[in-house]
Amino acid sequence: MIKTVENITEFFGKLSAWLFFFIGIIVTYEVLVRYAFNSPTIWVDEVSSVTQIWAAYIGVAFALKHKDMIVIDLAFKNPDSTIRKILETFSLLVIIGFSVITVYYGFQIWLDSTLKGHTTDTFLALPKWFTQASIWVGFLILLFQAVIEIVKVWTVGIDPNSTKEMIEESI
Repeated sequence: MIKTVENITEFFGKLSAWLFFFIGIIVTYEVLVRYAFNSPTIWVDEVSSVTQIWAAYIGVAFALKHKDMIVIDLAFKNPDSTIRKILETFSLLVIIGFSVITVYYGFQIWLDSTLKGHTTDTFLALPKWFTQASIWVGFLILLFQAVIEIVKVWTVGIDPNSTKEMIEESI
């Protein structure tokens, strides 16, 4: 189960990176055709916005897995101490609580838009469910990854190398 969740997180993290790369390409294309050929597109703005929303939400669990979230490590630097494990667990429980609420309400909004057939008020008129799905899908991945991180805190322990790197970066 742990390996499956971590593989899913890795896949979506890498997909997120490629989506950001894709955004860079289409925005560069837009700049080129707009200013070099005086022929702007009608689709780049919306496609890049939707892609950025998806990339951001599906990439957040990857950031958690690789300890790339914001970490304040002043008083509890020893990764093997019980208090550090408790505090790490507490912070992950906050993430889980927020994720549960976001998945629940995000899914409700997505379902409502899907059933009613809402679309964006743009030229492309994309279905709103497509953008809204990114919220609950991304937070669902984050929820599972946070649970896995709690299991790892109490079974494997906190990676001392990640703590050491964080300390060195803060100096």
